[in-house]
Amino acid sequence: MTALVETQTGLPRGLPTVAIVGRPNVGKSSLFNRMAAERIAIVADEPGTTRDRVTAWVTRDERTLALIDTGGLVPGEERGMVGAIRDQVSVALSEADVLCFVVDVHAGLLPADAEVADLLRRRSKPVVLIANKADNMQRERLAAEFYALGIGDPIIVSAQHGRGMHELWSGILAALPEQETETAPPVPQGAIPVAIVGRPNVGKSSLLNAILGQERAMVRDEPGTTRDAVDTLFDYEGRSYLLIDTAGVRRRGHIERGVERFSVARAMQAIERADVAVLVVDATEYLTAQDLHVAGFVQQAHKGLALVINKWDLAQENEIDRAEVERLVRARLKFFPSMPILFTSALRGRGVRAVLDAVARIQLERMTRVTTAQLNRALLDALADHPPPSSGRRRLQIYYATQAEVNPPTFVFFANDPALVHFSYRRYLENMLRRRFGFAGTAIRLIFRGRGADREEPTNERA
Repeated sequence: MTALVETQTGLPRGLPTVAIVGRPNVGKSSLFNRMAAERIAIVADEPGTTRDRVTAWVTRDERTLALIDTGGLVPGEERGMVGAIRDQVSVALSEADVLCFVVDVHAGLLPADAEVADLLRRRSKPVVLIANKADNMQRERLAAEFYALGIGDPIIVSAQHGRGMHELWSGILAALPEQETETAPPVPQGAIPVAIVGRPNVGKSSLLNAILGQERAMVRDEPGTTRDAVDTLFDYEGRSYLLIDTAGVRRRGHIERGVERFSVARAMQAIERADVAVLVVDATEYLTAQDLHVAGFVQQAHKGLALVINKWDLAQENEIDRAEVERLVRARLKFFPSMPILFTSALRGRGVRAVLDAVARIQLERMTRVTTAQLNRALLDALADHPPPSSGRRRLQIYYATQAEVNPPTFVFFANDPALVHFSYRRYLENMLRRRFGFAGTAIRLIFRGRGADREEPTNERA
């Protein structure tokens, strides 16, 4: 899973948001990584490692929420980097529906914890008190002193070892607001929903118009013309496509309040509605950091991805080498192997129909189903070629696998202890699936389960 790193809301309407807060060095980022089932946030013993807000989408018990990691709060300090971190935390507190207040049982109750608790009480939002670093029974007993904060019963966890995660999720889900009943417009039966996404002024609406052969979407040179998602049903060579044009996703720190913030939320919602995203980038400044963030969001949502390098006519005038561009792009987007890369000039109508052909191929890959027999033969070969690593005295054992779903392709692996599955071995198994069965251009989902329901932490891998 790749997290979409933002310093603004940028989240679909109705999506519940959970912020992890607390003083420095209590294990907020470790807890964030554990809850997101991947090492996203940087973890270090040095206070102040986390500065910007880091956001990941997490699905738990059929509810999807935005999980925000924040920097350490130093009450009373307003200057320099500490003050800047405090400003970022303040934004997260405003956005969140539930506040996860993390304290450290090993360090004990400190005056800074009491000051943070007072700050959170003034927000009048549900607060889940989390007593972290309870790595053994002796430390669990130390959590009792945090009742003095007056926030409620502490949920005792160890982010490092994965203890108490079930109880934590139960507490968070109970505190979340009821899910809104408003839903996105339905996708017509048989149509492939396609979100056209990217930064402002890269030619998204021009690409849509070139595909349709008409001025369906407003096109201007000024960035930010498109404010809301625009749905267009379009038939091409016997297939139906629902094309969703979206507002440009600006780089972090450049989202204005009001209409523009709402439009960015709609763009993210369009990706959730789509099966395949077409990421449009500018050939003269391809693959900026924000382009990578958007691609990461597509991967995190388990969608397919086609990369369109638009304005290629301008790049050719500057004698930019196509093969070199493709090599550099694939090197930076390794999490989407075999992703189609298309070179277009939307204004001149060059290469635009190839975009729909690529989308159709990706959709076929997303509908690929592997039999259990084929899958387990491939798994046995993979285990023989590269046995699972051990963790201390325990070694991961994977017994068998099955494909649970298509669109996105979802594979369930049954193991002795899912907590022993290291990220690198997950990636190894994903690469094995791609080598044997394809799935070019689409994210796939790997889920690891224990033999009993009580051994399913963590379960999800967003690939």
